Amino acid sequence: MELNFKFYQCLDKSNSLDSILLLHGLFGSSKNWVSVSKHLSRYFNVYSLDLRNHGDSPHSNIHTIPEMAKDVEEFIQTHKLTNLHILGHSMGGLVAMYFDLHHQNLLKSLVIQDIAPRNYPFIYENEIASMSFDLSLFRSRAEIDEKMKEYVPDSFIRQFLQMNLERTLDGKYVWKLNVNGIGKSDRVFLEQFENVSPSQTKSLFLLGGSSEYITESDRKLIGNLFPNARLETIPEGGHFIHFTHATNFLAHLDSFYNRL
Repeated sequence: MELNFKFYQCLDKSNSLDSILLLHGLFGSSKNWVSVSKHLSRYFNVYSLDLRNHGDSPHSNIHTIPEMAKDVEEFIQTHKLTNLHILGHSMGGLVAMYFDLHHQNLLKSLVIQDIAPRNYPFIYENEIASMSFDLSLFRSRAEIDEKMKEYVPDSFIRQFLQMNLERTLDGKYVWKLNVNGIGKSDRVFLEQFENVSPSQTKSLFLLGGSSEYITESDRKLIGNLFPNARLETIPEGGHFIHFTHATNFLAHLDSFYNRL
């Protein structure tokens, strides 16, 4: 599958041969990673991808971690990328870890934001429901937001989801996400990290101190599968630390990449 992407050329000519792929999380897109992409262009040529069923990338009824990893492999081959690094958040982090574990010694570095190499339940039924009603009945974003509130009370999450809401030339509202396809893929986060050999890639796992996605047992699991990983925590950070704690997040990235 040919993925859509945004490209940011490296500002440092001495590093211009290195490239990094940014892989967003569920319901996200390259649109959520503009600030991080611009920051990382001081080190790399940055390719911020829209994973399948997200952003401007094609839709498919198949939405699995292995298939998304294949899309990433195809992207790398199509663009003839070498000296490669990957940063992945949440679902994108699962794709990044799966790709690295199945392409040993390919990556120069790996950064994973707030996710571990294990099974996660699909707990997004409310988010799917909030994007599944008939948009033709609504005349404004405010009206849509009010309806979404019935399913998702958290305004931050609603605003995040609404980054996928667009208005067509004839005035109709549409979701760019493949809402139906994602909603039917409720096993997407299961059974991906069994019977794999540990990765030797230099890695950074950047975790939110208040995140519900990481447990104490996850830290041991990360160490077992990624023995060359550093685990660093942003205190009081949640799952979206690249946005809510942007300055601290970027400082951790700078420290990691300056040590490579």
